[in-house]
Amino acid sequence: MRCRHCKSHARAAERGVALVVALLVFGLCAALMVAMQREFTLFSQRSANLFLHEQGYAYLRGAEELAAVVLVMDYDADQSREQPRDDLGEIWAQQATPYPLDEGGWLVGSLQDLQGRFNLNTLAQAPAEAGSGDATERYTPAETFFVRLLQALPELPLGQAEAVAVTRAIGDWLDEDSNVRVYGAEDDLYSGQTPPYRAANRPMASVSELRAVANVTPQLYRALAPLVTVWPRTPAALNINTAALPLLRAVNGNGDLAPLSEAQGEALFRVQREQAGFVDMQAFQDQPAFADKELGDVNSLLGESSSWFLLSAEVEVAERKMRLYSVLQRDKREVRPVVRAMGSL
Repeated sequence: MRCRHCKSHARAAERGVALVVALLVFGLCAALMVAMQREFTLFSQRSANLFLHEQGYAYLRGAEELAAVVLVMDYDADQSREQPRDDLGEIWAQQATPYPLDEGGWLVGSLQDLQGRFNLNTLAQAPAEAGSGDATERYTPAETFFVRLLQALPELPLGQAEAVAVTRAIGDWLDEDSNVRVYGAEDDLYSGQTPPYRAANRPMASVSELRAVANVTPQLYRALAPLVTVWPRTPAALNINTAALPLLRAVNGNGDLAPLSEAQGEALFRVQREQAGFVDMQAFQDQPAFADKELGDVNSLLGESSSWFLLSAEVEVAERKMRLYSVLQRDKREVRPVVRAMGSL
């Protein structure tokens, strides 16, 4: 009897151990299955995100190719003109319309003339003769133009002295030496900032570099950003047919640091928009705003055609938005992207 009782307890203990082992195996399998499911879900989500990103990017590159086709079409159309020019009445400047995609979502893109903006890198050149800051102080044509532009900003016009200080600080940021221009700023000023840094002493690669330049406040940067560019690296002429109102006001008599009056600027702007640009440079100079004025050296900054454009394209795929900024250079019938920048909204 005692032996049978012991055997019964032994069998019960074995069954208990087997049950515990079975529960451990089941728990381990369940944990592995949960982990595998989590990894599979993450892998699937990453694959879907990658696919959607590549799909969106393909659409944006398609917009870039379409922009190149439009710019070539515009070049061909200009060849039939007696006086070729680029203005806001041409096909590349038309208002963008969203294009519906087969998978749902949309694609939209627009072109802006970068030569319709002031090129900051033209300020690298120092005046031929540096004065002492008195009334005889000399300025380069680009400096004179930019000083006027800063005084013509619609939201944040600067005084003449402030405008000169900003202009000279940008010039010192761009030039290759560490010599401080009159009213300028070099390493001795920036090394005292928190954190300290140095002047770039090279051409700007992005308009955003303005935020690091002395005397440029966040408010001034926001007001200036839509009116300035750093492309091309070798400064090209400002297109009078696509320039904004503050830029037109910055065209004034040679040596005059004050911009045109608001009324004079608006008259120029009205002619530009209503007639899709000026017939030619002479017609521009014959405008009443320049009566009895000699434009002089400022003419070297002005032109009627453009070779550099900015594409802003945006796509929505599966309720996800992506944006591409692409700087395009047109050389006759060849259009090439110079730089691209992606952004997510």
